[in-house]
Amino acid sequence: MPAALPRVLSVIPPMTQLNTPYPSTAYLTGFLRSRGVPAWQEDLAIALVLRLLSRDGLAQVAERARALPANAQSPAVQSFLAQQERYLATIGPAMAFLQGRDSTLAHRIVGRHYLPEGPRFAALDVYEDDGSGDPLGWAFGALGLTDKAKHLATLYLNDLADVLQGAVDARFEFVRYAEQLAGSQPTFDPLADALAQAPTFVDEVLQQLTHEAVARHQPGVVLLSVPFPGSVYGAFRIAQAIKARHPHIVTVLGGGFVNTELRELADPRVFDFFDYVTLDAGERPLLALLEHLQGQRGRQRLVRTFVRNDDGAVQYVHLAEPDVAFAEIGTPTWDGLPLQRYLSLLDMLNPMHRLWSDGRWNKLTVAHGCYWKKCSFCDVNLDYIGRYEGASAQVLADRIAAIVAETGQTGFHFVDEAAPPKALKALAQELIARGTGISWWGNVRFEKTFTPELAELLADAGCIAISGGLEVASDRLLGLMKKGVSVDQVARVTRAFSDAGILVHAYLMYGFPTQTVQDTVDALEYVRQLFENGCIQSGFFHRFACTVHSPVGQNPEEYGVTLAPLPPGGFAKNDVAFIDPTGVDHDALGAGLKKAIYNYMHGIGLEQDVRMWFPFHVPKTTVRPGRIARALAAR
Repeated sequence: MPAALPRVLSVIPPMTQLNTPYPSTAYLTGFLRSRGVPAWQEDLAIALVLRLLSRDGLAQVAERARALPANAQSPAVQSFLAQQERYLATIGPAMAFLQGRDSTLAHRIVGRHYLPEGPRFAALDVYEDDGSGDPLGWAFGALGLTDKAKHLATLYLNDLADVLQGAVDARFEFVRYAEQLAGSQPTFDPLADALAQAPTFVDEVLQQLTHEAVARHQPGVVLLSVPFPGSVYGAFRIAQAIKARHPHIVTVLGGGFVNTELRELADPRVFDFFDYVTLDAGERPLLALLEHLQGQRGRQRLVRTFVRNDDGAVQYVHLAEPDVAFAEIGTPTWDGLPLQRYLSLLDMLNPMHRLWSDGRWNKLTVAHGCYWKKCSFCDVNLDYIGRYEGASAQVLADRIAAIVAETGQTGFHFVDEAAPPKALKALAQELIARGTGISWWGNVRFEKTFTPELAELLADAGCIAISGGLEVASDRLLGLMKKGVSVDQVARVTRAFSDAGILVHAYLMYGFPTQTVQDTVDALEYVRQLFENGCIQSGFFHRFACTVHSPVGQNPEEYGVTLAPLPPGGFAKNDVAFIDPTGVDHDALGAGLKKAIYNYMHGIGLEQDVRMWFPFHVPKTTVRPGRIARALAAR
């Protein structure tokens, strides 16, 4: 007779977003419950921040900070200690305000005499007074009280993050923790060494939270879902704490980081912390694992799972079985997560950019994978990109209705790699037909299918914002990337969204193989004109990284580059260095690009020559003035 199904606890390790839970545990918990598995979830990332940023937490931080030699105290730590009593008095109310539980506190916060101010508030000095006597008047006007208070309270929290970093753990940040120990780290040694060290204060709090979660749920299996390098160390600390007290609990590691960077895992020390490591979509591997734990399936019949075998070596076990259909994975559930305790922050004073940090969004996927899957910089061969599978508009609308009924919240973030236009159109029509009133935003490809008519339909169905990849605004490089779009097409599509009242964010790239200084200057000029013509309201430049799973990484000769040898090791493998014969100093150019985009998002410098953003000579742009305006007129 098979053993009973074990209780499964899915855990979000630190660090991830503070305004909304990372969705992996909601997906897994909803799926497991749909299959009759007793499943629960915990977000230890938000729990850690809330425990640290409390009166008791800050008091303990202050105690440790005072023990530091004076010459070891950073400006943030010195400011914190000088205003310690004010911080202890205001941290509770400030957190309640950012959680939306005490909105009237905004009146005191905006007066600039309530919250203690540390070095982060110097950022306000760069804004010019518009004559109102308020350097933030241009952003918030006379009645933007709550948003202004939210921005000031965010600076206050950023000061405290700097204090934590300076006083108790140099690796701590709000959205990542000890990231350098894991990202593209070929050997497990740095992580193993850090885990062998005495825990920091942050580690101690995380261990305490882990023990509390285990006591609450009494799980037989704990799933650690690790989306990013900045959550790997936290996951290992959680597993370490569990194994120290409860060696019988089965620990399982999975998630986006594992799926991209640990595909060739060979270091057996990982299994001192985790019993199993699974790859790609978790539903099928977890069903197989649960059957194994019940005695219904042998270990050699697991699916996409690393184990440590009887000889002490890492073994990859994969009995090929079809994945659970996307239409049959069930509805995500946020049951068990503290939805009223997440923090809505306002860091960047830009209406589009704020969406990533402000508001508690229900995260949902329209389709698994990418329908295009050709971009040469992308991991097109991996499951999360390469296996494209959708669900009907009726199924998606049913999931949306169930989530709204459960959470009471109608904001959705569609987290697809690129949501398909046909699926979005069908979903919009279904939502309108049902009278479902939600607000949503998501990521798309800026392809010509997004006509002005479709943009209007999406807006009518609740679309408030769209993000998409323009990458390098150069038709030559877009062709080399196999992006399938042109600069003119992107201009017309983004303007259609903007004309429909939909905010637009562009993902921008620099440092792509064969990209010259002239290409970079011209790309920035295109971006300037896109802002100038109201096509986009927000953007972000990131440096191109060559990954081993991308077409560039697998066929570098097609892109004119040579790959550097990968260092030996049995742990993470993702980014690979390359030699570009153009010899351009992309790091130096990147600083100018980021300065430009920051100012453009604040409406500053759009009338200036793009060369002004670089502190060294660059060539004049070859892009003609009015190029984007002419492209828009020609549609």
